[in-house]
Amino acid sequence: MDNSPKLNRREFISSAAAALTTFSIVPSYVIAGTGHVPPSDQLTIANIGCGTQGLREMGNLLEHPNIRVVAVCDVNKFSTDYIDWSPYGLRNNISTVLEDNSWWEGLSGIPGGRDVGKAYVDQFYAKNNRSGNYHGCASYEDYRKLLDEVDGLDAIKIMTPDHTHAQIAIDAMEKGIHVVTHKPIANRLLEGRKVIEKTEQSGVITHLLAWSERPEHLQIKAWIDEGLIGDLKEIHNWSYRPVWEQWTKRPDESKPVPEGFNWKLWLGPVPDMPYHPNYTHNVFRGWHDFGGGSVADMGHYSLFPLFETLGITRSPVRVRAYGTTTREEINQVYHWVDNDAAFPASCMIRWKFPEQEILPGFDLYWYDGGMKPFAPEELEADGREIPEEGLMFVGTKGKILGNFLGDYPILLPEKRMEERPDSERIISADIERNRDDWMEALLNSRQTPGSFNRAKTITDTVNLGAAALRAGSVLDFDEGSAKIKNNEEANRFLTREYRPGWEI
Repeated sequence: MDNSPKLNRREFISSAAAALTTFSIVPSYVIAGTGHVPPSDQLTIANIGCGTQGLREMGNLLEHPNIRVVAVCDVNKFSTDYIDWSPYGLRNNISTVLEDNSWWEGLSGIPGGRDVGKAYVDQFYAKNNRSGNYHGCASYEDYRKLLDEVDGLDAIKIMTPDHTHAQIAIDAMEKGIHVVTHKPIANRLLEGRKVIEKTEQSGVITHLLAWSERPEHLQIKAWIDEGLIGDLKEIHNWSYRPVWEQWTKRPDESKPVPEGFNWKLWLGPVPDMPYHPNYTHNVFRGWHDFGGGSVADMGHYSLFPLFETLGITRSPVRVRAYGTTTREEINQVYHWVDNDAAFPASCMIRWKFPEQEILPGFDLYWYDGGMKPFAPEELEADGREIPEEGLMFVGTKGKILGNFLGDYPILLPEKRMEERPDSERIISADIERNRDDWMEALLNSRQTPGSFNRAKTITDTVNLGAAALRAGSVLDFDEGSAKIKNNEEANRFLTREYRPGWEI
């Protein structure tokens, strides 16, 4: 991967009308002059993480009249070597929010870093400033310095790689700052437990962004409650992810750390290792140290709201997982690749859940990387295939099938839908959802529906799946002690070896 800059940094910052000046607290009368909402009615937020997703979601913060982005943070200063889902998607997203079609015009590469984040914020607020200028956004390399220096900060939004979520969240909560984070809460089970414990102790408002309002899940629950599929026995969820390159072992060579990139800060709690671009910039999720695999990437979106709707509050008691394997040629002989560095290209995971308050015990299955259940007989009878991604519920008397998030749910065989009211055929595309619910909760000083307090089961589940993939054996889990009972050695996968000074 070429990490050299593709443009002149000074030219970009100038074109974005955002001079890089030393930050000082902006007087309230300056802020008040930039919009129609008085400062007393605005929440001040710092965006920590200015990679592709951090920048993509920043527009929602900027466009909300009651939100004021006062600081950005990233260990990377500025580069154009990020990897994204399309060559122009991020550029077009930002230019639309800024109402400036010339943004990034004539420049190559996909941008990221705190310089870009600051330029984005300053240019947006400059639109509403009488002078046409605005330099009120702070820029930090180290989030700890941000938390220490920005006075009156209401909340942070964590958009960093998975392995740093827990530490940043805990440090913010210790200062009484509200926390919003991208999934996961943590990529280790015991770290997740500590974040949730700190949430309960601190009383701050928290939100896991994977939560979403899903009326389809309410319909699915209604069918289950009515007994239309009998007793629930299995839930199957599958995704075509990963969509990033997946390696089978660490890079053999090291690379020079790019200028303006603080590799030690990027590692955070992870012990020192040589820098390599295969770890960073939207490819981190495939590594045990830095991510949680495809199930952490996507399983939160499908399963967190589902657990909430179905009342699944008790964690799994057993988990087993299988992942793809490979061999490599060494001196004309094929050898197994012993991979304890990265998640497999595809996997299957089965969790056994105990009886819940209103559900019997059931099995949950996850598939990714092209793996999925075989089409049930109800689909085969109609000559149909199971969808590329999906969510399926299997009971003693029937099945429910939907797309990945449970959207467009139907009873199987589908002819059963003819017996049901038209109102039960959920057209997911027609459903309006409040995606800014967490902002409204913060503004009204109430806990969010996606609070960390409600995320213990999904956090345990995802991280137990990751542990099972690494252990290669059945793991029996005790929810109360948060320990694996039948494999003492596997308990190391529930935590990590910490770099000195980053212990949680």
